[in-house]
Amino acid sequence: MTFKLDTSARTRAGAVTLGDIFEGLFGAEAPVRFSAYDGSTAGDPDAKLGIRLANPRGVSYLATAPGSLGMARAYIKGDLDIEGVHPGDPYEMLKAIDDDLQVNRPPMSQAVNWARTLGVRTFVPPPLPEQEVVPRHRRGLRHSRERDANSISYHYDVSNTFYEHVLGPSMTYTCACYPTADATLEQAQAHKFDLVARKLGLQPGMRLLDVGCGWGGMVRHAAEHYGVQVLGVTLSREQALWGQERIKEEGLDHLAEIRHLDYRDVREREFDAVSSIGLIEHIGVRNYPAYFQFLRARLRPGGRLLNHGITRPDNKHPGLPPRGFIGRYVFPDGELTGSGAIVAAMEDSGLEVQHQENLRVHYARTLKAWCENLVEHWDECVAEAGLPIAKVWGLYMAGSRLAFERNGIQLHQVLATRTATDGKSGYPLRHDFGV
Repeated sequence: MTFKLDTSARTRAGAVTLGDIFEGLFGAEAPVRFSAYDGSTAGDPDAKLGIRLANPRGVSYLATAPGSLGMARAYIKGDLDIEGVHPGDPYEMLKAIDDDLQVNRPPMSQAVNWARTLGVRTFVPPPLPEQEVVPRHRRGLRHSRERDANSISYHYDVSNTFYEHVLGPSMTYTCACYPTADATLEQAQAHKFDLVARKLGLQPGMRLLDVGCGWGGMVRHAAEHYGVQVLGVTLSREQALWGQERIKEEGLDHLAEIRHLDYRDVREREFDAVSSIGLIEHIGVRNYPAYFQFLRARLRPGGRLLNHGITRPDNKHPGLPPRGFIGRYVFPDGELTGSGAIVAAMEDSGLEVQHQENLRVHYARTLKAWCENLVEHWDECVAEAGLPIAKVWGLYMAGSRLAFERNGIQLHQVLATRTATDGKSGYPLRHDFGV
């Protein structure tokens, strides 16, 4: 189907252009420059940052899905260009949009006039980019084993090579913890794993279960530095293969193992510790009780559980918008809630919460470093995964960085014990893991 804007009206007095519509929505003083294929412009012509609509299909994406989803669709398809920033790190553009591009609601008569100018065909939704997941009702039962496996595969099985370029040598796709302001990403990731190990009180000979282990960063760290027997499980086959190969290369296979397995299929019990780093976002808020009950059942009395996950800054609005950019292009079925809801679910499952902390600002730093890696290896990432996927990652990571910086989302670590029925937790009088 051909999408055509009626630009012949521009030759008549009072014609409406795309530049006019942009100015009507964002004001004559908009701090970005705007240009469109119809020859019109708006905004500050001298601004460093620019937005260009390349063709009528881009207008249709914006008109049929207002907000971030429509913009993302047009951007991914190449119908909307962002000028003045690298596609691997569009942070400055997103920040400018968040700060200065406030949408003005036009009078009804003006909106009708714009719609007439654009034409009926503009409001027929174009085909979705192939990178967008299908609507939720077409993917089976929410958080069924099959659907969870498909959602994890969608996000994590992009390409191990792609992830190596973006994440760096640690291959760690969770929030780092920066011991100092000038620490490198690799130092911060190692510090994060060591912080988790110290919070769990790991000692040689202990047994650790790491659920949602990714490429095995925590698995390898605990085995190498603490002499712990570690079992890691992940729903991503690519992660499991990569991680198990790395374990053998580092000579840790006598201590560590990664299985391609749903955590709900772990049969072993009596672990001294359980770590869950970046898994709870995929569990579903309604499934928290069963999730924590299962993990508690894997622990011996006195054992410790550390849950590390992205949270909301309040406990009022669980879940992610199902039709938003993140839900359609990044984390299908992902859900977030506040740390209070997580603590409540842990306590209601019989765990005793001993400590929690917020690493929000650390995740903003982590995402900045990942974007820098994507920019540095842009050509390799595009060659490996394709331009649309590379664009998705730049948009998602830069947007997430901004959200963490502005306290739109947080990252909490919550430490708990399986306290015995006689009240003995094995926990010291004071926290002994430092910072």
